Amino acid sequence: MTEEINNCIRVLKEGGLILYPTDTVWGIGCDASDPEAVKKVYALKKREDSKALICLVANQAMLERHVKQVPEVAYDIMDLATKPTTIVFDEPKGVAPNLVAEDNTLAIRVASDKFCQYLINKFGKPIVSTSANISGEPTPKRFKDIAPEILKGVDYVVNLPDENKNPSPSSIIKLSNDGQVKVIRE
Repeated sequence: MTEEINNCIRVLKEGGLILYPTDTVWGIGCDASDPEAVKKVYALKKREDSKALICLVANQAMLERHVKQVPEVAYDIMDLATKPTTIVFDEPKGVAPNLVAEDNTLAIRVASDKFCQYLINKFGKPIVSTSANISGEPTPKRFKDIAPEILKGVDYVVNLPDENKNPSPSSIIKLSNDGQVKVIRE
């Protein structure tokens, strides 16, 4: 795993794209603070950049460095969630401007699998995580379902087995600083 992590970090630092297993489905990733790398993700997915992408952080401390104010209820949601849960926060900071939605929000998930936690911790900043598919096409559940166009479009493919027995996209909950909570995807 160490070799895979080091290979990913090299590509991320060069502004490249990685294809990697996450706590949900296989993801396309890049340095979340690099606007040019973020552009490449939108281009590969053929997705409008007005549709926001998800960011992964290694832990709650990293989350706190990239959001102006983490609402108290976010900690409860993270502690109580029974599946990977992405939270949309107001006023993100320290990430590429083209990653932030028009309403100044960003979807962030604290990674729950070891590979992502080690990778992001060692990289030292958030990485983008978006499903490994062309926008509008079905989300691939297994590595073998990923389209050749995606495989060819990334700079590095992580060589680890599918460990997730029941892969599915994360839940998404929007938390506004004014206390509003809205479920976007169950």
